[in-house]
Amino acid sequence: MIASPDLLASLEAAVSDTAGAFRIERAVPAAGGCIHRSYILEGSGRKFFAKTNDRSQLDNFIAEADGLTALAAAGARVPSPLCHGETGTQAFLVLEHLELRVSGDHTALARALAAVHSVCGDSHGWHRDNFIGRTPQLNRHSSSWSDFWRDARLVPQLELAGRNSLGNALLRKGDRLLAVLPRLLAGHAPAASLLHGDLWGGNAGFLADGTPVLFDPATYFGDREADLAMTELFGGFPRVFYSAYREVAPLDQGYSVRKELYNLYHVLNHANLFGGGYAAQAERMIERLLAEAR
Repeated sequence: MIASPDLLASLEAAVSDTAGAFRIERAVPAAGGCIHRSYILEGSGRKFFAKTNDRSQLDNFIAEADGLTALAAAGARVPSPLCHGETGTQAFLVLEHLELRVSGDHTALARALAAVHSVCGDSHGWHRDNFIGRTPQLNRHSSSWSDFWRDARLVPQLELAGRNSLGNALLRKGDRLLAVLPRLLAGHAPAASLLHGDLWGGNAGFLADGTPVLFDPATYFGDREADLAMTELFGGFPRVFYSAYREVAPLDQGYSVRKELYNLYHVLNHANLFGGGYAAQAERMIERLLAEAR
């Protein structure tokens, strides 16, 4: 999609105000992503990466910049946020442009993630709500991980599933799962680790020298296993990633069950966002978790 002249003028002005005089000579649509429209802005011998969407998505962009800043402070390489704003009916976020590849040093990626997870907060949650895709993500603070996962993660997704008419069977089984969730997490009191929050293969990449880069976060403090669990969705990462992570930060017993519980959140979110077979997948996951809780 070609960017409008008004949008380009606003992007040009915002970048110039933040990074010095900049004139857009080319705005090339960037591939990838199913929520925002993206462009590579070229001019004045420099490049930037811009995300755009409807004006209603401005807070989504502000939250993304907040998460990227937190990950960078923890030592992760990220595309640095430059500026965000709005014009007419459009909102935008401008980031550092990085030439990324899908392959690189997965051992370094595992160690970088473990370093992020070593940064801990006083409680589970975040200083603001943010987004998982387009879906609002609640981050109210809780000292109880079990309560947080139930009230800030599963309950909102199941309520949204009800509004989206994803099926009474799914909702009934979901209610049963909420009742037994403390049993599934009994004895598990994880540290409140800094998380990427949406870490699947599409949200990590590599520079030409193999350096890992994290992007598109949904950051909060929580169980580090929730990040590890999501890396196993949608194809997973190479084996070397998991062995390298465990060398630095071994996982607790019972991870295989908790992994299913944590990934249920993302599958429910996909069901709410995209429909298709995700609701049936979520129902099957709930059935397996209910069997584990007997």
